[in-house]
Amino acid sequence: MPVIRIGVLGAARIAPAALIKPAQANDEVEVVAVAARDRQRASAFASKHGIARVASSYDELVKDPGLDAVYNPLPNGLHGRWTLAAIAAGKHVLCEKPFTANAEEARVVAAAAESAGVVVMEAFHYRYHPLFARALALLDEGAVGTVRTIETKLCFPLPMRKDIRWQLDLAGGATMDAGCYPIHMLRHLASAEPEVRSAHAKLRSPGVDRAMQAQFAFADGRRGQITCSMWSRQLLGLALRVRGDDGDLRVFNPTSPQAYHRLTLRSGGRRHVEHVTRRPTYAFQLDAFADAVLRGVPPITGPADAVANMVAIDAVYRAAGLGERRPTP
Repeated sequence: MPVIRIGVLGAARIAPAALIKPAQANDEVEVVAVAARDRQRASAFASKHGIARVASSYDELVKDPGLDAVYNPLPNGLHGRWTLAAIAAGKHVLCEKPFTANAEEARVVAAAAESAGVVVMEAFHYRYHPLFARALALLDEGAVGTVRTIETKLCFPLPMRKDIRWQLDLAGGATMDAGCYPIHMLRHLASAEPEVRSAHAKLRSPGVDRAMQAQFAFADGRRGQITCSMWSRQLLGLALRVRGDDGDLRVFNPTSPQAYHRLTLRSGGRRHVEHVTRRPTYAFQLDAFADAVLRGVPPITGPADAVANMVAIDAVYRAAGLGERRPTP
């Protein structure tokens, strides 16, 4: 059986849950190398997680002929640069969200991926889980009738003032790190691209949002709303809601259903509750990445989808008067 040999860019906190643990249970994927700005940190990470090789730099890792793919969990402002470097080296890429700093950079990465003929996939892990697939199936079946409004939300507290997600020069901000999820969900629940009607931000520091709420409209008259925060009165919010003429669909915790989740459908005067598998979203995501690399199955969250999501994120920032994020120099 072919095995995808993956190298990790950076000893990121997300890497064990998002890649290393799922890879240990996947016969088609092996994590074989890691690089970090601090080689000592990379060595400690490799030792802890049983990774065979430590590269001396990001550049050495992406050019390693012993790798087939690269996992990119670097800060937002570095996603585009190092995904492009990996593509140029002929590597497939699983890139953490958000795909790039802005839509312009996303288009450059998408064009490079198409030209090189490699798989580039944005790591919206929730999108590969059966919970979201079930929500989409119910909407397709007309369970709520004609959809009128879609609301999505992701709020969590990030009190650490020095966290990279608060740094403007690393393309940080709540809409980039939390809001990219509800924007992505809104687009996929609607199966259409929205227009931003308004957006209101609460700031953590100049140019950096700690919370955002945005209103959207679709060409067919549907309305949408996203709410996100990394520090606000609402410390925790993990939900989506779709209202239709004949019913109401709610999902609690669509982003990390392995912890706990609930799908509730109200229609025809009845209330129906469902739970699906608790298998981690990251395991399904890695399965999809292997399918794309080994069997040519197009990923749901490929470059075209990533560009569309960045277009929406940019539009929210512009509507809020903050302007687009920029790549880290």
